[in-house]
This record gives sequence, structure tokens and C-alpha cells, in this order.
Amino acid sequence: MTPGTLVRLAGRALARNKMRSFLTTLGVVIGVAAVIAMTAIGEGAKYRVQQAFESMGTNLLIVLSGSSATGGMQGGFGSQPTLTWDDLRAIRTELSAVKLAAPVLRAAAVVQAEDQNWTTGVVGTTPDYFQIRNWTVSAGQAMSEDDVTSGAKIVLLGQTVVEKLYGAGANPVGRTVRIKQAPFQVVGVLGRKGQSPMGQDYDDAVLVPVTTFQAKVQGGLGKFIPGAIFVGAVSAEATGRAQQQIAGLLRDRHRLPPGVDDDFSVRNLSEIASAQQQGTAVLTTLLASIAAVSLLVGGIGIMNIMLVSVTERTREIGIRMAVGGKPGDILAQFVTEALALSAGGGLIGVALGIGAALLLARQFHWPTIIRAATLVVSLGFSGLVGVVFGLYPARKASRLDPIDALRFE
Repeated sequence: MTPGTLVRLAGRALARNKMRSFLTTLGVVIGVAAVIAMTAIGEGAKYRVQQAFESMGTNLLIVLSGSSATGGMQGGFGSQPTLTWDDLRAIRTELSAVKLAAPVLRAAAVVQAEDQNWTTGVVGTTPDYFQIRNWTVSAGQAMSEDDVTSGAKIVLLGQTVVEKLYGAGANPVGRTVRIKQAPFQVVGVLGRKGQSPMGQDYDDAVLVPVTTFQAKVQGGLGKFIPGAIFVGAVSAEATGRAQQQIAGLLRDRHRLPPGVDDDFSVRNLSEIASAQQQGTAVLTTLLASIAAVSLLVGGIGIMNIMLVSVTERTREIGIRMAVGGKPGDILAQFVTEALALSAGGGLIGVALGIGAALLLARQFHWPTIIRAATLVVSLGFSGLVGVVFGLYPARKASRLDPIDALRFE
């Protein structure tokens, strides 16, 4: 029997009981659809985590000063100034795994523009900060080293601040805003950055040169940095090495003997992102595994119906054998029928899974990523389920005795 003949016979046999054939494939349909939908949502979650951490910066490390202790109460990292401007210069120039380093000083202040005002976060920093954060300028120009050296009263506005002060789509470059009653010229508008993993609006900020920040917004602490240091490693692979080098350098500069706790903290955001992605991957695998159980249930249903079909068609099998049909032909016929049920259910499941993933993405504004490999594996697995669970009924049919089969009522 040729493959074409096998397919025609399988289609004819399944068409005799259309409803039964459909209900038999339903388990496979649900299983494949659930696997594809859950995997697509999980991949979308991993992508969203990756996007959130990429928006924070490339190869980013955050160095915080030490904790305070007053009256037996311990403060968190950053509550006690321990990082100095000399530490910043040493991190920037002496470590092979460090590409860029910038101070980040923060203060809340009211920004006024004509008859509008908005309370936001003012950040004092240097041009390196924009490279570390991958933060581009959508209008105007970026901050320069000359601006820092001269203490220029210039400011770059985030998109949220622009919308609150001037309205959506406005270009405030060249205008003047007041921060704590001091006039600043708007030289640039920052590109949209979005939200942090914790929901903070990155675009609700204004950035000024660090020297101007200390002179006009909030005074400094002498040799100590009243904020954090953002560090960009030379590559993603070098973030761990950069973290170790920074820790070693600061311990040496702060003369901390062995056994004494650090008076600073170095946070590696790539490790946090990796941990979140691993957690999402585990959850995705768990959901997909639960959905795959439906495929096994569907396979058991296929085996059950094929056994019923063998019993119902015993005389037909006897006639085929009597006119020259070989056991291998009978085996191939029933395996083809089982494969047709599972593969057909797999195709329907793929279509429903893609549709469900897109519907969920539109309904909950959640990104979904449908990979071709997932579709191929799901479809292949559904076919394998049909072959595995259809093999036993097919072997049973091929081993029937022709005379007993013809006598069967």
C-alpha cells in the first residue's frame, strides 16, 4: 500500500464518525494550544524583564556608600557618606574592567516654566551617565564636559516633565525653567525611557551638571559624594570582574582590614536581571509541563478510540487479510489513522494557541513571543503522541487471525 492510499483510507475511516474523531482529537488540540499560549506568554515575560533592565543601563553597576548606626539603629546603604570624589576618579581610571563612571546626586525640587510647575527629581551628574544608561537626546543637545567644568546652568528634561510643563509633543529647547528660583536654560529633551522594574517613571526627571547641582540645587559634603556612583563595565561578561575590582579598590582605599565589613555596597543589576529571568523561565516551564499533560490525556483518548475502532472493524480487517492484505499493511493503516487524528489536532491546536496568545497580549497589554521552534516541537510532539498511543491498537489489529476475524459478529 502506497502512502497516498494509506492517507485516503485513513481519511475515509475517520470521516465515518466525524463527531467521534473530533472529540478524540480535542485533548490534543487543548494540549498543543495551551503549550503554545503559555510558552508565548512566558517568553514575553522574559523579554519584558530584559527590556526593563536594559532601560536602566548597559553593564550597569551601582556603588552606594555605607550604612549609619545611631542609638543602636542601623540605617541602610547610602545613609552614611563614605564614598569620596577621589574614589570616583580611582574607579574611573585605575580599573581595567571599568569603562565609565559617573556620580549621581538626587534631590526633589519644583521646576517652574512660565505659569506651570511640576515637582520632580533633579539629578546632578556628568556626560558619562548618559552613556552608562544608554539615554539618548531626542531634541537639542547633550550635556558636555565643558558644562560640568564651568558649572553651566543648563538642564535636560525628561519626557514626562516636558508634557507636564509644556504639553505633549512640545519642544522646549531654548526656553528657561526655574529650579529653586534659579534660572536654567533647556538645552535638550531626553528620549523616552519608560518605567523601572519597580514602576518608577524614569522620564519624570531633570538632569543638570553635577557642579551646578551642588551650587544651585543642593550643597555638597566636601570630599564625600552625597549620592551614588553609576559604573559601566567594559562588557556584559566583565560586570562580575568589575564588581570584584571595585570592591577590592574601595577596601584598599578605605583601609578596611580583613574581616571588617565593607562600608559600601556594589550592586550588579545583571545578576538581578538573570535571577528574575531564571524565575520566569522556571514558571514558564512549569506551566508548559502542566499543559503538556493534556497531550498525554489526548494520546490515551486516541488509543482508547483506536481500540474501539479495531473491535468495530474486525470483519473488515479479516476481509482485507483474506484478499491478500499483509499484517504490515493493517499496522500501517491504523497507525496512519492515529497519526492523522493527532497531527490534525496538533494543527488546530497551533492555530488556537497563536490566537489565544495574541488575544491575551491585546487584552492585558502583555508582550508575547511566538517562536517557530515552539510551533515545530509542539506539532512534532503531538504527532509522536499519535504514533506511540496508536501503535498498540494497530499491532493488535495486524495480529488478528483472518478466519476468526471473518467469523466475528
